[in-house]
Amino acid sequence: MEDIRLGFVGIVVEERLRAEDVNRILSRFGGIIRGRMGIPDPDTGLAVISLIVEGTNDQIGAMTGRLGNLSGVTVKSAT
Repeated sequence: MEDIRLGFVGIVVEERLRAEDVNRILSRFGGIIRGRMGIPDPDTGLAVISLIVEGTNDQIGAMTGRLGNLSGVTVKSAT
């Protein structure tokens, strides 16, 4: 069995139209999300989302991979 890891994920949404796609992916992986904070910046149109996650490397990687494949979305993570 793979180790459960605690980590964080930083997401920058540069294209507001991608917010729905981001939220759909986050809902799908809601079981590994322990905390979430989102900060929109109306002046620049950017939004930053920070997550605390707890899951296997495969679970965290699957979520960040899907998010990172969205154009206009940048993702960084650490466990």
